[in-house]
Amino acid sequence: MIPPEDDALSQEPQEPHGERWLDDQAGPMVRPYVMTSGRLEPTRGDFDLITLVVAIGPEPEGEIGLGPEHLAIMRLCQQVMSVAELTGHLDLPVATVRVLLGDLLDKGLITMQEPQPEADMHDIRLYKAVIDGLRAL
Repeated sequence: MIPPEDDALSQEPQEPHGERWLDDQAGPMVRPYVMTSGRLEPTRGDFDLITLVVAIGPEPEGEIGLGPEHLAIMRLCQQVMSVAELTGHLDLPVATVRVLLGDLLDKGLITMQEPQPEADMHDIRLYKAVIDGLRAL
């Protein structure tokens, strides 16, 4: 076995467990669980990937309890946007975006539209409507 080189001065300092908490271009990085204060689930709302979200008003100024990620969501949601689109634009995990959306919903800053549940396939009226539609063709 070859002993490691004793050139400790040329090596970059490492965080515990070999993690780096600094991005050369962006600066210090914040872990997603820090943005959500360790929460894994939103306080309100389910926020499926296809749930539509829209801001109720303009981006609030000086709102207490809102981080930069909350404000970024408010800017993006000036137009109707799905949770999947928000996640892509913010480059954050879906779970983190859901928690942040729950915070905004609690403060009354956004509104959401949940996807409609699938039709009840046991309803005979649905089948009759399909058959009538096909006959009309």
